[in-house]
Amino acid sequence: MQALQTLGTLCTIEVIANLRNRGRTKVYRKRADPFSLENEEFLKRYRFTKQTATTIIDLVRKDLQLNRKGCGTSPELQVLTALRCWGRHEVQENAGDLHGLSQATTSRICSRVARALARHSADFIKMPTSFSEEQKLMEEFYQIGGFPSVIGSIGCTYIKIKKYGGNSAEIYINKKGFHLLNVQVVCDASLHIRNIVARWRQNAHDSRMFDESNLKESFERGEFKGRLLGDSGYQMESYLFTPLLHTQNLAEERYNEAHIATRNVVDHCFDVWKRRFQCLHHGMSVKFGNITTTIVALAVLHNIAIVNKEPIVTEGSESIMEDISQQPFNIDANHEEINSDALQNFIAMHFNE
Repeated sequence: MQALQTLGTLCTIEVIANLRNRGRTKVYRKRADPFSLENEEFLKRYRFTKQTATTIIDLVRKDLQLNRKGCGTSPELQVLTALRCWGRHEVQENAGDLHGLSQATTSRICSRVARALARHSADFIKMPTSFSEEQKLMEEFYQIGGFPSVIGSIGCTYIKIKKYGGNSAEIYINKKGFHLLNVQVVCDASLHIRNIVARWRQNAHDSRMFDESNLKESFERGEFKGRLLGDSGYQMESYLFTPLLHTQNLAEERYNEAHIATRNVVDHCFDVWKRRFQCLHHGMSVKFGNITTTIVALAVLHNIAIVNKEPIVTEGSESIMEDISQQPFNIDANHEEINSDALQNFIAMHFNE
């Protein structure tokens, strides 16, 4: 009898608890429609115009499905939340509060949007696939400094990353105690990123990064007719020209002048990229496993901005050029072929009066 009474009491408690739970209404934070903002304010907050932001949203919409349990977060709000975090380098909690989201939800959204954008990287980040496309790039580069046959400017930049532990953590720390990733980029004359490698530690040498890249293999196989221009951190190759260390005549001086003016395009690309997405300049707060994916996603967004001629909105007018990495290098080892007949013939052909 006592056991039955106890069982009845437990059933009663369970029924009461169920009734109470049914009476509870889940409360969602208020979420305003960002597209209701004035155009200028929208651009300031999200770094893109409404038209281009819509293009980005449509690009990844299928990858950002709504959570059918509850109201979920729309693809529009997910993309705009990520853009605000990356563009203004806001603390995720602050960006989340603005959109009625928790910090944890904001973090998951940024990772989800980054993965969705990175899936489209092959469509937006690619080297020329035809000789006619190469010729167009050569013409655009030639207009800068009169340097012929150039299809890309190559360089590296440091990006601050979140501190993390582990046995390999120390290889990402520089002399000032910052955790850094060394990122290699090839861009064209319009600052369009054509190739990116975002996986090397801060002390990796520029030439090693290129030597172990798929891009070098493509040049070695003769897939491109044009060449790259790089600084003195790279090994001189028939498809990658570097500046002369010591000029001996006027033609060589002209070569250096044209080389420097043309190669500086990649420095300008880094400057624009980091001003548009402040997290690349001030430091990325994402987990180590998501860093490369996020950097590639930001390269995709940069190219979308370049194609659509999006204006650059920054919190200040200062340039970020000084943040571009200048790698130490062994000058003599990197220029063993600097006096080759091929290079001298090239200089005589294109830079003599």
